[in-house]
Amino acid sequence: MGIAIEDLAVAYGGQRVIDGLALTIEPGTFFTLLGPSGCGKTTLLRTIAGFVPAERGHMRFGGTEVTHLPPHKRDIGMCFQDYALFPDKTVFDNVAYGLRARKQAESAIKLKVQAALERVGLGHLGARHPAALSGGQRQRVALARALVIQPKVLLMDEPLSNLDAKLRLQVRETIVELQREAKITTVFVTHDREEALAMSDRIGVMNQGRLEQVGTPAQIYREPRTGYVADFVGGANIIAVETVARQAGETATIALDGVTITARAPAALTAGKATLVARPEDILLAEPGTAGTLPGRIAHRQYLGGKTSYKVALDSGRVLAVDLQNGAHDRFEPGASVGLGFDPARTLVLAS
Repeated sequence: MGIAIEDLAVAYGGQRVIDGLALTIEPGTFFTLLGPSGCGKTTLLRTIAGFVPAERGHMRFGGTEVTHLPPHKRDIGMCFQDYALFPDKTVFDNVAYGLRARKQAESAIKLKVQAALERVGLGHLGARHPAALSGGQRQRVALARALVIQPKVLLMDEPLSNLDAKLRLQVRETIVELQREAKITTVFVTHDREEALAMSDRIGVMNQGRLEQVGTPAQIYREPRTGYVADFVGGANIIAVETVARQAGETATIALDGVTITARAPAALTAGKATLVARPEDILLAEPGTAGTLPGRIAHRQYLGGKTSYKVALDSGRVLAVDLQNGAHDRFEPGASVGLGFDPARTLVLAS
């Protein structure tokens, strides 16, 4: 079942938090709302759930208008950041809670709960209480509880943020596998761009209550429409430049610190101020004086196993982040002079 949102407005204490938001999520899609704290992503999720009222607009699940329905009538499953398990109930009874609230027969409940626990790898822990479980196990209980009622929509509010790095990877794989298996339309909230890129079918990047860009993970990462998206999703270098000329196709020539650079220009540009977007892995280091490069100096070097990360200070005073794979360029020592170049096939230039 898909989700359609039209002209949504939400206010807290008289202050408009979301205004005029529109979004369509296709049935069975794993859709992630991505953004920093305070951008409005959790407010949007809670509005979809029915916990926060809409001031204006329409929201439909399939063809059903749900804008003013209470949460228990929206047929949603919900996973919270803090798990929200009942500490006095066993794992089995936590998962069974939603089925019992729907007055299902105990014989059916027993079968469904055991099947749900088996799916999340906890079939042998039904008699335990939440206090006896690890964080990852608690989150999987919460996931089983949300899925056992077979909701039309699954909503997840930063469900992995309380887990350590290894558990995050394990539980995120479980979530994706179960979502694909159940084909449930899912809205997932996170501030972690790696999570969003790894798990999602589509991503909506939020900024101050609005959707800055919606697209596939590859589109969001490789085709950012704004400097905000480029910086938040991957820590791109954002550089003010001057556009010299628009070339045939989606290419432009720009000037940076006296050097002419060619970059991709997917949107219309006019001569004058523009923004160059260059991810650290799309910048090249060469010997000083190499044609077409900017003169700079290695200010910092950090070996990270699969890559070596540099901070390069240009003669103009700009400092850019550069990532080179596999430590193959360790000849560039801190303090060494280098030439810095841009991959024209991957570097973007956007209108300012």
